[in-house]
Order: sequence, then structure tokens, then C-alpha cells
Amino acid sequence: MIDRYTRPEMGRIFSLENKYAIWQEIEVLACEAHAELGQSGITRDEARWIRDHADFCREEVDAIEAVTNHDVIAFLTNMGSYVDKGVAPGAPKPSRWVHYGMTSSDLGDTALCYQLTQACDLIIEDVRALGEICRRRAFEERDTLCVGRTHGIHAEPMTFGMKFGSWAWELRRDLDRLIDARASVSFGAISGAVGTYSSIDPRVEAYVCEHLGITADPLSTQVISRDHHAYLAGVLATTAATCERIATEVRNLQKTDTLEAEEPFRKGQKGSSAMPHKRNPITMEKVCGLARVVKANAQVAFDNVALWHERDISHSSAERVAQADSFIALDHMFQCLIRVIDGLQLYREQMLANLDRTRGLIYSSKVLLALVDTGMTREEAYQVVQRNAMATWHEVQACVPGTSFLERLEADPDCALSSEQLKGIFDPRSFLTRTDVVFERLERLSFA
Repeated sequence: MIDRYTRPEMGRIFSLENKYAIWQEIEVLACEAHAELGQSGITRDEARWIRDHADFCREEVDAIEAVTNHDVIAFLTNMGSYVDKGVAPGAPKPSRWVHYGMTSSDLGDTALCYQLTQACDLIIEDVRALGEICRRRAFEERDTLCVGRTHGIHAEPMTFGMKFGSWAWELRRDLDRLIDARASVSFGAISGAVGTYSSIDPRVEAYVCEHLGITADPLSTQVISRDHHAYLAGVLATTAATCERIATEVRNLQKTDTLEAEEPFRKGQKGSSAMPHKRNPITMEKVCGLARVVKANAQVAFDNVALWHERDISHSSAERVAQADSFIALDHMFQCLIRVIDGLQLYREQMLANLDRTRGLIYSSKVLLALVDTGMTREEAYQVVQRNAMATWHEVQACVPGTSFLERLEADPDCALSSEQLKGIFDPRSFLTRTDVVFERLERLSFA
């Protein structure tokens, strides 16, 4: 997945270096909290020493873990060696206060939630960027006529700007959900082996969480309950589904038989090793593929909620893969979409040609209502419209010359509409007289 459209920032969040840096900060804050409270033996001078000398080396941590087979102990051993550097021989070692009264999950879970808030901030930034592009392009294409499709079949005229606008609104909803999910996962816990604070004052937890900008979990059992993480994973999956929806539409519009829009195709780009004429929607296909990964990973998060008693570690190995992969994949998807949607090539003449492709059948709904207005029952009007529509359709499907839907209706004695009335109906703009309300709403849409 690593290519020119992948931002390194998201990968760094889930790197061991960043995780260890957060671990270090939590341990230092806990020492400072103990010193402030004055309940353990650590002095403020020792806390300042720990703050000034705390450090770690990833390679050294890895080497220690190869022996201990315990990542937290390996980190604490390494961090302690740096804390104790420069201490006078025979003097008490300040490292004895590191991790005082804490358990591994106090450190790991609090750090993980902090990492997840960092990752959420990047995705939120992505959503805002793509949402603004979609909103801008909606107004650019506000009056661009195209045919709307339901079930993949031509339905009624609409404007291409409405496609962009629909994506913008969905991204706004994704943004709201992501902001809420960030808050839901922004928790920390420093409560001891089974959450009873047996060896640590709850005020230490409050101090650490306040300085990290997160909320203390009201009741952790040793771990922060994984419903927080499952909710976030579900929101990421929903956001990925939005990306997939946008990408799927671009893919469909780029089909040779439709060809109303196309991914940017750079100079020198090649579409196929065998067929030089190809211009394939490879970026949008990649987005659709990665969406499957993010959606599938949500199931992992749901399965991680039910742990044995107060804690087991069945969740740990799975979420270390699933969480990083979901965030990195989703961030990459957004970088792809930002580039493609901002530069999406539109073929407006082809849109107009597609409007006429069914020889006027897309105006059938207006004809139906106009006939009802003359006094016909809906069933009678429907029979007249469908009979002429199907006759036209068979000629369209067979690609043979024939009369248009309008001409058939004009010649049908059962059609109680004048030629002038019918021609007024067979104007695509007649379907768009109320779309101003859609764009007035869109004007009020904000991604701030």
C-alpha cells in the first residue's frame, strides 16, 4: 500500500517509536502525580529527574523483549536504565518509582486510546478535505444535465452536481460520527490489576488523563472495555463504505458504455500491458478493495468486546493488526479520493447523449402525471404510457430505427395531451425546477 499517495503521518502513529514515546510520557506523568500527591516516597526532585532523563531505544527494547518475552517489562527496563544514568554510586535509583502501583494494561490501554485519538484526528482532517472538494464541485456542476439511474437503468434527468452534493452530505455525517467516536475512545485507565486502585491513588489516573487530554475511565477492570474500540471500528467501517460508494460511482461512470466521468489519467500513464488503449479506474478499484479490509476489521473489534472475566489478551494480537491496518488503509483511501474527485474529468456531451439514449423514455413519469391531470385514472394513464414506452424500448434495445416516445404519444388517440403539452414535458429542465432547494441546503453545509 505504500506509494506516493500514502501519508507517512498515519504510519508513524502506529509505529513502535510513537507507542514507546507515549508510554514514556504516561510513566513520567504518573511519577509527577505521585510526587504532587505526596503519598508515595517519590519527591518532586526525583520526579523532575525522571522527566529530564527518561528515554528509550527501540533496538534496546527489542533486544530485552527477546529475553523477557514481555513488551512492557522490556520497555520499563530500558527506560529505567536511562533514568538511572548519572545517578551517584550508592544513591537510590529514581527508576524504582517508574510504573509504581501500575499494571501493564494501565500503560498499554491508556497509550492505545491516545494513539487512536491521534489517528482519528488525521481521518477527521481527511474527511473535511474531501467533503469540501465534493461541496465545491457540486456547485461547479450545479446545472450540468445528466440522467439519473435507478437499478442501473435510466430513470429521470438530474444534475451531476447532485452526485457531488450527495457525497458531501454523507461525508458530513461521517465527520459527525468520527468526532463522536474519537470522544468515545478518548479514555485512560490507571487503576491497577483488576481496577480496584489497590496500589495506586485514583488521583494519579486523573492527573495523567488530564495532562494527556483524555478522560479517566469510570470503571476499568484492568482493561478499558473494548466497546469503545468496537464503536470506533464501526464508524471507520461506515466511513470506508462512503469511500466505496463514491469510488463505485466513478467506476460505473467510467465504463466505456457510459463514459460520463473518468479518473485523471496522467501523461505517460499506462492502462494495460496488453491493450494500449485502456484507461482503467485502477485508483477507485483500489479504494473499493481496501474498503473491504476496513469493514472486515470492524468484525474483529466486535469480537474483541467479550473477554474472559476482568481481562484476557485474546483481543491484543488481533487489534494490533486490525486497528493500524484500518486507519492506514482508510487514510490512504482518502488520499486517493481527494486526488481523483478534485481532478475528476467530466464528459458533459456524453451526458447529454446518454439523456437521449432511450429516445425520450425518461420523461414517462411526467407524462403519467399530466394524463392524470386530464381526468384519467392512474391505471388508465399508466396503460397508455407503458404501452408506448415498451414499443419504443424494444426498438431502442434492438438498435433499429424507429419513432421516438414523444412521436408515439402524439400519434396515440388515447393520449389526451396536445403536442404542445407533450413537448413542454419532454424538456429535461422541467424536472429540475425545484432543485434550488437542494443547493440552498448545500450552501449551509460546513465542514468546519
